[in-house]
Amino acid sequence: MYLSKEAKEEIFAKHGKGATDTGSAEGQVALFTTRIAHLTGHLKKNKHDFSTQLSLQKLVGKRRALLAYLFKKDITRYRAIIKALQLRDIIK
Repeated sequence: MYLSKEAKEEIFAKHGKGATDTGSAEGQVALFTTRIAHLTGHLKKNKHDFSTQLSLQKLVGKRRALLAYLFKKDITRYRAIIKALQLRDIIK
């Protein structure tokens, strides 16, 4: 896979509660953002890869659902993660 175990641990350590805390919403959003960036780069080269396009759309939906959960549960954590990952504030 394009993302090694060490790279994933680094993402979770930076954005989650620790390197082994893979279930936190912030860590998952950070991992999804990394995967979305990778798939976007792939689709720029391969415009007719429709299975990757579908996977990207599903991943964006999952990230949006997690961000909506964070917005509803704890707005300070939501604002911190969108600032750290430089995402647009999509929840209105």
